Amino acid sequence: MFAREIELRGHIIDNLILPKAFDTILELDGDYKVLEFDIGKRKTDPSYAKLLVIGKNQAHLDRILEELQNIGAEIPEIENVEIKPAEQDKVLPDGFYSTTNHPTYIKYNNEWIEVEKPKMDAVIVVYPNEKRAETKVMRDIKKGDLIVVGHKGIRVMPPERPREKGELFEFMNSEVSAEKPKQAIIRKIAKEMYQIREEYKKTGKGGIAIVAGPAVIHTGGGPALAKLIRMGYIQALLAGNALATHDMESVLYGTSLGVNIKTGKPVLGGHKHHIYAINTIMRAGSIKNAVEQGILKSGIMYECVKNNVPYVLAGSIRDDGPLPDVIPNIIDAQNKMREAILDKKMVIMMATLLHSIATGNLMPSYIKTVCVDINSDTVTKLMDRGTSQAIGVVTDVGVFITLLVEELERMEMENNNGNDNNQ
Repeated sequence: MFAREIELRGHIIDNLILPKAFDTILELDGDYKVLEFDIGKRKTDPSYAKLLVIGKNQAHLDRILEELQNIGAEIPEIENVEIKPAEQDKVLPDGFYSTTNHPTYIKYNNEWIEVEKPKMDAVIVVYPNEKRAETKVMRDIKKGDLIVVGHKGIRVMPPERPREKGELFEFMNSEVSAEKPKQAIIRKIAKEMYQIREEYKKTGKGGIAIVAGPAVIHTGGGPALAKLIRMGYIQALLAGNALATHDMESVLYGTSLGVNIKTGKPVLGGHKHHIYAINTIMRAGSIKNAVEQGILKSGIMYECVKNNVPYVLAGSIRDDGPLPDVIPNIIDAQNKMREAILDKKMVIMMATLLHSIATGNLMPSYIKTVCVDINSDTVTKLMDRGTSQAIGVVTDVGVFITLLVEELERMEMENNNGNDNNQ
């Protein structure tokens, strides 16, 4: 019999880790026996389970164990990690370990080393002389890089959602639904954002990144998002050519895709407005130049320039123009997107399926993630592709941002009044 014991610890019932382990074993045509099971009685008490995992042969067992490690299973008496050198640039050794986006540790020379820059669908490269390890994508692998293979010596630690009452990620710990109370959800998101901003103001670390699609402009949410930036709640903006173009179209012509934002009616000849807007920025040389020359006097991109908020505009095959600030090389854009979000405390994704999934693939699972879209499938697809930490708000994005700004303004007023009374 080919079998190995595994252990599961923590809030393994609340976070569905235990049923995921059972499902994973059975889906891979394995078997298991529950050797020990201790259920925590109080909210703060962890639970514990020891399982004997059974495979048809060693290769089959290894495959099951690797999948179980990805959801947080531990193997007692764990061995040191196995590494093999890359034989050539961009080519991985057989049996390479494919990473998750969860915090990961490897046991090397009997010492546990934290893997830097967690990211899904990458590999772990070990630097023995520096006693460190980090994730790398296939395209960045160089000949001779020492790459982790197999499943030995690896410990994955999926983040657990908080169990305290009133916490945003506990409040949202259920299936995506359009029927959840929007005002209560927005209030909790605003509270989280306020705390992150205050911490950022003190330390200059962390902050919030926004991932946004052009529907933010089409639905009338542009002014509210611009205000969020002006209020200091946004430390990075990830988008494409379309968001920036239609934002500046709305500022210069009052339309988005040729539709008057205030009346919702098409404007005669308005279908050319976004091209006019791109041409205006082309003539200026960049978005920043357009702001400094007084051409662009408001809007999302204007506020980014004025408040020194970095933005990454990733190009696509569908782009008109594109704007001079757009990064046409997708690999360069992806690298800059990852740099922009690695240190953030929260990422809010709004009305953009492709950009949301792309960003989710680049970031660690411990970053709090909120996905807002009128279509619940967007949130479901995001989570299905590995961004399991995301919570979903199914609503019109324009209404969401407007209400979010109102809630933050109310919160600031209450806190300012409280500070005045204490003086």
